[in-house]
Amino acid sequence: MNDMSPRPPVAAPLLSADNWNGRLFSDGWRSSQGGVIDVLEPATETVLTRVGRADRSDVVRAAASAKTAQPAWAALTADARQKVLLRAADLLEEHAADLAPWIMRESGSVAGKAAVELEHAAGFVRQAGVMATEAAGLVLPTSPDKTSIARRVPLGVVAVISPFNFPLVLSIRAVAPALAVGNAVVLKPDPRTPISGGFLIARVFEAAGLPEGLLHVLPGDAEAGDALCRDPNIAMIAFTGSTAAGRKVGEVAGGRLKKVALELGGKNPLIILDDADPDVAASNAAWAAWLHQGQICMTAGRLLVQRGIHDAVVERLAVKAAHLPVGDPMRGDVALGPLISRSQLDRVHAIVADTVAAGAQLIAGGTHDGLFYAPTVLAGVRPGMRAFEEEIFGPVAAITVFDELDEAASLANHGPYGLAAGIITGSVGRGMGLGSALEVGHLHINEQTVEAGPHAPFGGMKASGNGTRISGPANLDEFTTWRWETVKAVATPYPF
Repeated sequence: MNDMSPRPPVAAPLLSADNWNGRLFSDGWRSSQGGVIDVLEPATETVLTRVGRADRSDVVRAAASAKTAQPAWAALTADARQKVLLRAADLLEEHAADLAPWIMRESGSVAGKAAVELEHAAGFVRQAGVMATEAAGLVLPTSPDKTSIARRVPLGVVAVISPFNFPLVLSIRAVAPALAVGNAVVLKPDPRTPISGGFLIARVFEAAGLPEGLLHVLPGDAEAGDALCRDPNIAMIAFTGSTAAGRKVGEVAGGRLKKVALELGGKNPLIILDDADPDVAASNAAWAAWLHQGQICMTAGRLLVQRGIHDAVVERLAVKAAHLPVGDPMRGDVALGPLISRSQLDRVHAIVADTVAAGAQLIAGGTHDGLFYAPTVLAGVRPGMRAFEEEIFGPVAAITVFDELDEAASLANHGPYGLAAGIITGSVGRGMGLGSALEVGHLHINEQTVEAGPHAPFGGMKASGNGTRISGPANLDEFTTWRWETVKAVATPYPF
């Protein structure tokens, strides 16, 4: 059995490329079997660092190690697990200034977004630490000679597959609660953000005293993801990413009867009613459409604006687009950084061009310099156009006009997605009435669509997820399973 005693503190600095240069984190830092990954900095399109690439054999080895280490971790007291989690949260806060540049350089985040991501990450870990000591069972109806209880027990080994856009938060929000309730974790961060989405977490938990073998970080491509879905030592897959990739994960892992939690894409409507303040409405729209270059699953992919306020909102968005600075977050105070890759830029630009060719009006933007795409405003966007139908993942405000509230609901519900929606209105009653018709997992009245936090259950409807939720009160349900137990003082005979 693995030694579960706390590790000694890890000396500063918390992050050093010497740890991960060409390596994985799996029972310490080790060479990978799948070669190496050159991690590019989107702002400069040059190599930032180099990490190990996990192949199928690396996954098999890590999953087996995690399976071996997990029982002793689960057998610890909840207080002991909580101590590690709370120390990890403290470290995220204490080292935030040193950790933020990795988020900025790997994912193209501006300084404010990186700071918020670190703040939220610490909150997710702290919430998980608190959850570790919450009641994890129920006393069921019993008879005088038999006690019957339902107990929450860990699943075993949880695999976490996370994306590039909020790499730290979208990894740690699953890693932390999975560990808190007694699981071991194998994390596959996006190979474009393996430090902020993976090795940063490994170092924080290593420094917090997490025993060896309980957390493995394996950057890799589809081969590693497929291996996680197939490995018999892994009980659950927690996946965040595109709907197309999520369908493949669900098919492979579900066929092996693993628990699967899918948090997928969105085409989120922000509905602006004609009784809204146009300045406030345009501010919400700009934030929801352009924050982190639109590379967020909760981005407002559809701005549905009632006709009476439409022109005023379009005018104000165009002014904002013209004045928001775009550039390298490490070289100045900018509002938007680069898109993650050349292929993503090409896709965004093609969607804008095709939508304009189909009859929409390009009001602002639609240009780029390197991977820096200007905040873009499209008006006259209609169903059938690419900017209306597709998740863009770029800084594009796609505006559609409507007249009646039932028309707004129809436009909002159009298509396969159902993640988030926001409604901006001068009348809460109108907003709530319209909101009741929307098919989404998150609804925000007088708030834009990009909302998340450690205390709120997160997930979507339709093709935005498979009905699972993560964070807050949902975590205990996600990362444990029920076990029914009965206890009698003595065994009694049966008629046979």
